Amino acid sequence: MRYEAAGLNDTQSWPRRSVGFWFDSLQGRFTLAMLAGLLIVQLLVNLLWYRQVELRTRRQAELAAHHVASGVLGALRALRELPAPYRPLVIEQLRTMGGTRFLVFLNKGEVATRALPDLPLARSVEAIVRQEISAQLAPGTPIRVALASPQGLKVAPSGALLADLPDSWVDPSLLASERPAPFLVIQVETEPGQWVYLSSAMPDPYFLEQLDFFTWQRLAPQLLTLCLALILTVIAARALTRPLRGLSRAAALVGHRTTPQPLRLSGTSEVRRAIQAFNDMQERIRRYLSDRERLFASISHDLRTPITRLRLRSELLDDPAVQDEFHEDLDELDMMVKTALQIVKDTDIHENRAPVRIDLVLQKMVRDARMTGQQIELKELPLTVFGKPLALKRALGNLLDNAMFYGAGAQQHRTELEMASGEPGSAEEGQVLLTVRDHGPGVPESALAKLGQPYTRLDHGSKLRGEGLGLGLSIVRDIVADHGGSLRFRNHPQGGFEVRLALPGHEAAAAPRPEPALPSTPSTS
Repeated sequence: MRYEAAGLNDTQSWPRRSVGFWFDSLQGRFTLAMLAGLLIVQLLVNLLWYRQVELRTRRQAELAAHHVASGVLGALRALRELPAPYRPLVIEQLRTMGGTRFLVFLNKGEVATRALPDLPLARSVEAIVRQEISAQLAPGTPIRVALASPQGLKVAPSGALLADLPDSWVDPSLLASERPAPFLVIQVETEPGQWVYLSSAMPDPYFLEQLDFFTWQRLAPQLLTLCLALILTVIAARALTRPLRGLSRAAALVGHRTTPQPLRLSGTSEVRRAIQAFNDMQERIRRYLSDRERLFASISHDLRTPITRLRLRSELLDDPAVQDEFHEDLDELDMMVKTALQIVKDTDIHENRAPVRIDLVLQKMVRDARMTGQQIELKELPLTVFGKPLALKRALGNLLDNAMFYGAGAQQHRTELEMASGEPGSAEEGQVLLTVRDHGPGVPESALAKLGQPYTRLDHGSKLRGEGLGLGLSIVRDIVADHGGSLRFRNHPQGGFEVRLALPGHEAAAAPRPEPALPSTPSTS
């Protein structure tokens, strides 16, 4: 029988440990909660800020569009009042004198212009300018309005580019390739075949960039803030959980042979109260264990005196066979007293291993039980196991006592013991098999899995005997596990309850093997 302690696997992969830290530990959950709160707050602030920037930029762009539209209308009126032959001369003169707000060209046709990609604010500016100009011109006058990039912008049907114009006509900074400012291009057909081309930057040339809100320059400080908050949160979480880690380590040592020192009070007031309560509990447990050990030590000392007197009196018996039986019983009783004290001290029972004839042990048990009126059938075989004699006798005695007790009220008041050897070639080859069956009410199927656990008592057993602790099968389980054997419980098909015990035979059990680490069971028979 193999028992493994449940716990975390130290060989878990790094991603699994990382996920466990963030979602399973108090420190990780606290850090995630703080970061999630900061992210939500920053997201809401950014959204509100962006909304305010968008509204302000839209209002400023609409005012700028009205201003540009009024300037275009003024330029168109001035050109229309001039005779057609003088218009190119006036425009050229204005350029020579330093230019005007608009780049003005007189073309024989419309210049193809590629507008900026679909930007709602750009389309809104174009619509406002187009609407105001159309309202002041004759109905049906062809008008083209586009907000376009200066790179590759044509100013004439011949293909002349804005970038080819003299520097005095256009501010070179507006044409820089790393940051070109969009130009508003208005084309109006004043006479058939005569188009006026006006181009100008907006009053705020880079108004569209204000809507590029989530840029690296704006997000970098926020990311830096989050990283700083993460570091501070991890430090704070570690400081808050450090006392809890010490408390968990101290709690894990409770019940072991070590005597942990009282924990130092640290942390928040709630944690300090928990540590103080733990220290008080640990001190009460220590006093309880010390008192219990002294009590059992005194009981053990008091029992040894009558055992010694009985041993002396047994020497006066004339029958050597009866004298040997008395000595055997007294030795067993003395070992049981020592065992009880060792269990109370939570130490392993030390007993040298030796060959044990199981059939002879059972014959004596059956003989003693029959003397009390019990009906027991024994089918024995001369089989030997290598183990602890008194421990094996105790396990077999617990099984026999259970069978006799729970089968006492049945119509067939009979207990059956059958020994067998594992069949060659089977999984039980080389094992000594013992089947113990009673004719009692059996065990509910749902309770079979609980049998063998410490302090487990079934309902019908509690009704029959109220003073039991439910440790008999638990002791059997531990002894069988110590010998490398196994137990199987089942309800017999023909009624009653059956326990099947399998122990390695003498040859297999005598082979060197490491002692298994078994959970100690603080119990007595």
